[in-house]
Amino acid sequence: MNTITLTVLGSTGSIGSNTLDVVSRHPERFRIFALTASSQVEAMLDQCRAFAPRYAVMSRPDAAQALAQRVKAEGLAVEVLAGEEALCEVSAHADVQVVMAAIVGAAGLAPSLAAARAGKRLLLANKEAIVVGGSMFMQAVREGGGVLLPIDSEHSAVFQSLPEDPSTWSHRVNKIILTASGGPFRTRDPKTLSQVTPQEACAHPNWSMGRKISVDSATMMNKALEVIEAHHLFALAPEQIEVVIHPQSVIHSMVEFRDRSVVAQLGTPDMRVPIAYGLSWPERIESGAQGLDFPTLKALTFESPNPERFPGLGLAWQALAGPLGTTAVLNAANEVAVAAFLDRGMRFDRIHAVNEQTLAAVLPKVTGGVDELMALDADARRVAESCVSQWVR
Repeated sequence: MNTITLTVLGSTGSIGSNTLDVVSRHPERFRIFALTASSQVEAMLDQCRAFAPRYAVMSRPDAAQALAQRVKAEGLAVEVLAGEEALCEVSAHADVQVVMAAIVGAAGLAPSLAAARAGKRLLLANKEAIVVGGSMFMQAVREGGGVLLPIDSEHSAVFQSLPEDPSTWSHRVNKIILTASGGPFRTRDPKTLSQVTPQEACAHPNWSMGRKISVDSATMMNKALEVIEAHHLFALAPEQIEVVIHPQSVIHSMVEFRDRSVVAQLGTPDMRVPIAYGLSWPERIESGAQGLDFPTLKALTFESPNPERFPGLGLAWQALAGPLGTTAVLNAANEVAVAAFLDRGMRFDRIHAVNEQTLAAVLPKVTGGVDELMALDADARRVAESCVSQWVR
């Protein structure tokens, strides 16, 4: 068995840590080439000790300097790099075969693009790369000649449920159905959402995730971004994508075919399952997750999302109907709004207001180049910050 060399973008986050957990179960199969993070020096140092990567990249120069000092003091054979250019280098390096793209937010676009253009097997956990990059990102994957495998549990479930030959999807598939847990506020009175605290919003009932993604789950903006991602990943029209709330998080998503038969992927709510599938595709390896115990499953239930409780979900179809770049505006606004809620005390219900106002104020005029998209992202963030300032003093 040939050893697979792997770069993990965002290794200290939830997806990155779970990836390394799966890798640690198969030391004969995987070798870590590079690990990257933003600022968590201690966590990165622990990972360097455990996995001995050739490179460790920190996005922030001050964090890279601090890590380099610790690495040198301990005599670790790890070269420490800093900045976006270094992230792109370890993603596209000739010695790398697989890249796990788990950097949260638009910051993950450039290194993910670098991996795509270099023809790597790209395991995409960063949904924002497609939400922002859209058709440009998918074109880079095609031109690079690599393989793109979705790691979000919902998109991995759809991928596993589809026929192996993508050329058959358009005439076989009627629609895909993305399932959502409904988050911590599935049954909460919408009139009380203004009182939600960050601690409450981050307390997901089923999944263990980072703070930003947990808030997105609470607003169901994560599902809005997943609708946009599914549109590009599976080349389906927006009206062929449906969202249904499934509180048990056992069915991770479904595909309805033209004959109205439905194929679904089931499993425990553990991100190591789609991660292991992506790492080993087209094979399957041990993930470390527990199996489903069907006799203990009392019920699998489904319901439609309440638009009063989750107004942000509808912004997905609105953004997809807008001009090129509108989905990038939505993503930028949401990142700013969630940060304002978590760190600056903005009310939870105003996340949607910021997103809606930014979409109305920013009219994209881009042709699809990455520089244009990043400039649009910056413009949208400025507008979103202006909206936030109305409520945060």
